[in-house]
Amino acid sequence: MGVCTCPQRWLRFVLAALAALLAAGCAQPHASLTPVAIGVESQYADVLAQVGGPYVTVRAILNNPNTDPHSFEASPRVAREVAGASVVVLNGLGYDAWIQRIMAATPNTHRQVIDVRALLAVPRDTVNPHLWYDPRTMPAVAEAAAQAFAALDPSHAAIFRANAQRFTASLAPWKAALAALRSRYPYTPVAVVEPVANALLEAAGWRILTPLALQLAVMNGTDPAPQDVATMRALLRRREVKVLIYNQQVTGPLTASFLQLAIAQHIPVVGVYETMPQPGYHYQSWMLAETRALDAAVAHGVSTRTLGAEPPR
Repeated sequence: MGVCTCPQRWLRFVLAALAALLAAGCAQPHASLTPVAIGVESQYADVLAQVGGPYVTVRAILNNPNTDPHSFEASPRVAREVAGASVVVLNGLGYDAWIQRIMAATPNTHRQVIDVRALLAVPRDTVNPHLWYDPRTMPAVAEAAAQAFAALDPSHAAIFRANAQRFTASLAPWKAALAALRSRYPYTPVAVVEPVANALLEAAGWRILTPLALQLAVMNGTDPAPQDVATMRALLRRREVKVLIYNQQVTGPLTASFLQLAIAQHIPVVGVYETMPQPGYHYQSWMLAETRALDAAVAHGVSTRTLGAEPPR
């Protein structure tokens, strides 16, 4: 489901931010011993923490894997955290537009903002905002974070750069798993309910047969066209796809009906996450776990509704 941008909610966001500043009693944050970095989504915060190590205090705003990230509403606590942050990493593409409003209402001349959409030069009219599923995204975020932290704390610049390089190298098992999917099961036809993991599926060379209009309608919480729903049901009834992928964090009656039909037709289903599963996961192990779940679905017909509390080794 999509992010509400109605004027009433915008006003609540701004008022909450201003109330936070008044409660704090200042318009600018006090200096802290270590830089404070915020990853709006938990996956970005995880990368920031890996790059910053003990020399950066990192917080995530969207960090509950059991809730719908699109239904998030800001609070005075969030506004206070943003006001005191030296670095903020946001996704862009409208996914977390509310953070822009909070930053505008909590000015901080020292704040560095990393907009992942802009960092990757993704067109503004891109309809799928789930950038973190693209294997190219987080290495770029790690490098940008190292540069931002180095500017704030030059004495540890070499450590930040080394941590970013170490992070990128640690993605090798995930990239190897994606390469294995491309090699063993090339052009595998799949169905998706939302475009959450589409970038990962495309990196594996798989074919997404679900009408894009249906994916976007479900993502934005609107009613899909009846003909698109009929197309999706036909894909499942005729077993024209090898697996059905859905957003584990957001399921409604339509998604439930697709899942029931897939299971009835002995098509495995895999639930993917919008924000990082916890506890025990880092970005690398999360992506690897979901890629392995897709492998198990196609190779052995195994369904994975939720990831375990501990990532695979």
